[in-house]
Amino acid sequence: MAVKLRLKRMGAKKAPRYRIVAADSRFARDGREIETIGTFNPTTEPETVSVDAEKAMKWLQNGAQPSDTVRDILSRQGIMKQFHDAKAAAKAKK
Repeated sequence: MAVKLRLKRMGAKKAPRYRIVAADSRFARDGREIETIGTFNPTTEPETVSVDAEKAMKWLQNGAQPSDTVRDILSRQGIMKQFHDAKAAAKAKK
């Protein structure tokens, strides 16, 4: 099973809100999800983002691949840097 971290669209027409979810890559965009990691609201000024860093790190360490947009969101939150630092530290330990 290939797990992806991606956005799930919620909200009304012309007023999107997104959930950042871990989902099987074979499922539909707004279909079944494994776990919700956070939310993203692009309609506010500035855009609102809330991400559970522990859940995101857990999924990244288990091999989940983030979509381009989710990778950008996680980078702005500092989670991708934290992931790469942890990965480099584990490699240096060996």
